[in-house]
Amino acid sequence: MKKNIKLFITLGLILMVGILSTACGEDKPTINVYNWGDYVDPDVIREFEEEFGVKVNYDTFATNEDMYVSIKKGGTSYDVVFPSDYMIERMIEEGLLEKLNKDNIPNLANIDERFLDLEFDPNNEYSVPYMWGTVGIVYNKNMVDDVVDSWDILWNEKYEGQILMLDSQRDSIGVALKKLGYSMNTRNLEELEEAKEELIKQKPLVYAYVGDEVKDLMVAEEAALAVVWSGEAIAIGRENDNVEFAIPKEGTNLWFDCMVIPKNAKNKELAEEFINFMNRPEIAARNTEYVGYSTANIKALEYLPDYIRNSSVAYPSDEELQNVEIFKDPKDFLSVYDEIWVEVKAQR
Repeated sequence: MKKNIKLFITLGLILMVGILSTACGEDKPTINVYNWGDYVDPDVIREFEEEFGVKVNYDTFATNEDMYVSIKKGGTSYDVVFPSDYMIERMIEEGLLEKLNKDNIPNLANIDERFLDLEFDPNNEYSVPYMWGTVGIVYNKNMVDDVVDSWDILWNEKYEGQILMLDSQRDSIGVALKKLGYSMNTRNLEELEEAKEELIKQKPLVYAYVGDEVKDLMVAEEAALAVVWSGEAIAIGRENDNVEFAIPKEGTNLWFDCMVIPKNAKNKELAEEFINFMNRPEIAARNTEYVGYSTANIKALEYLPDYIRNSSVAYPSDEELQNVEIFKDPKDFLSVYDEIWVEVKAQR
């Protein structure tokens, strides 16, 4: 009987521990993060969970437009999202974002002043810059014997079947507009029509319209020239010494990805804690090394190895950035961009 009593007591204690453990797990604060794929060091997420005793649910998206539709529909409540400049502008105007309590984000002081108070979010009321970069041409110097300093080379018939363009209407139309000497943000229908005709003229020369696969194709030397984001150029260069990167003289897109808090966030204060954590200099540096893009956190530069900190691809000179433009929300012209891209892609 005593053995039975001891057994009952032991079983009871095990059951109580299990119940308490389950209860503690259920009570653990949770934060839902929505980011681009492979855009943060996974160890950083685990470190945040451990330090703050929380659970991070981490989802990814492929394009700003996919992210926008998800937030607009409101099916899932996200606490922190990483949209780009023009999309932030749209989301602010549509009332989809919460204003930040900057008292909860003291590490905002670590952001380079050049990247604050930009047109898409004056005073940074809604967003904190995360990564930034440019769009340019990556080329294999063993396959290209011309000087690469202009978008014109992407229309050179000598490189027929060796050119990769971005499968992105905004970026590829922007390249054609810059080639013609126009603004990437033009609302002039005649200029946009000219850009469409340029892309149609170019299409027989294009090997493929690509996204993430551009890296593998250029590393394997299956193409000679490609339009890429600067971070991709760095990743390609690490694996193939024959590849170099150029920002065309006509100018290009200067882009920013930022951290924001959607209007329907369920844990705003924890979201601000997350944003603040991501802007610790050492954390920002770790993410920069992992991702390969340029950090907006100026204090993080001190923690980066020389080959990254001194990279002209990651951190171009002010002279190279003279003719850059930040994308603006096309608003009612979005349908025009859609129509142009459909026509270009439909060409055989």
